[in-house]
Amino acid sequence: MSITERQNKYDVAHTPGNSKAQPVRRRKMRKANSPWIGVALMAPTMLWVGGTLVFAVVLLLSLSLRDVGLGPLDKVLAAPLSLVNYAEVLTNADTWRSFGISVVYVAGSTAIPFAIGLGTALLLNQKMPGQRLLRTLVLVPWAVPGVTATIAFMWMMAPTYGVVNYILRTLGIISTDINWFADDSLALLAVIAPTSWKAFPFFTLMLLAGLQSVGKEQYEAASMDGAGKLLKFRYVTLPALSPFIFISVIFNMMYAFREFDFIYASTRGGPAGATETIAVRIYNQAFERFDLGSAAALGILTFALIGAVVFFLVRKKFKGSLEGVL
Repeated sequence: MSITERQNKYDVAHTPGNSKAQPVRRRKMRKANSPWIGVALMAPTMLWVGGTLVFAVVLLLSLSLRDVGLGPLDKVLAAPLSLVNYAEVLTNADTWRSFGISVVYVAGSTAIPFAIGLGTALLLNQKMPGQRLLRTLVLVPWAVPGVTATIAFMWMMAPTYGVVNYILRTLGIISTDINWFADDSLALLAVIAPTSWKAFPFFTLMLLAGLQSVGKEQYEAASMDGAGKLLKFRYVTLPALSPFIFISVIFNMMYAFREFDFIYASTRGGPAGATETIAVRIYNQAFERFDLGSAAALGILTFALIGAVVFFLVRKKFKGSLEGVL
């Protein structure tokens, strides 16, 4: 067969209208659109991340069952297994004190930014000049590192030259300077402030997305029924925002419960343990008291507690749609 004949045969076989070529292309397209291709492409990353996570949890669980301090890993893992760390952690009054502080910290670091985020989302949902610029600027605190935000708030809340005390003195609310981070009755509020400032853009973003999913016809129908702004908010806006509120609150609570940098950069858990949350206590146990086993046990208990709370809340919220799954 000559070269010309071979070329003509190839052209005929690969002509778009050729019926013999169509099944081959359809088979290739079906293979290209197979969902297993996506799985295969993601498998290395998933295996790496999953393996790292499993290794970390298994290592932490192993350390929690050994009464050890800091030292070489081979010597630490050679220690005998026991439940002494869990008994010590659960019977220590300071653990429960730190747990109570964590609950207050999480509640304050969730409620305050949620209220600010909801107000900001309602404002940004209105048509106004420079709306896109304002939506961008409101996300800036979210991008600021926690330590940087803490240092800024420590400067603003400084007892002698801080702008917060200056404003309060000018308004006649206080007569003497307040040392916010050194007063054991106010230190927790002081560390909640930068945490809330950094967290409120997350609520703004989530709730703004929820507000934009509400159709205008729902508000128009409520207006025809004689509903005012408050009734529209109560019976139209809030029900539409319910899933967005739930998801954002859950994520922020998990984030706040494990928060470390805001507190450690400002008070290191002081004064007198007034801001020693569970996260800070784990660090202090491991790297200041050199009790690695107790720190690991406390970490495992915290991990289990957060998982149980999230599981319970998700199951309760989506009980009907998750029947047979959870």
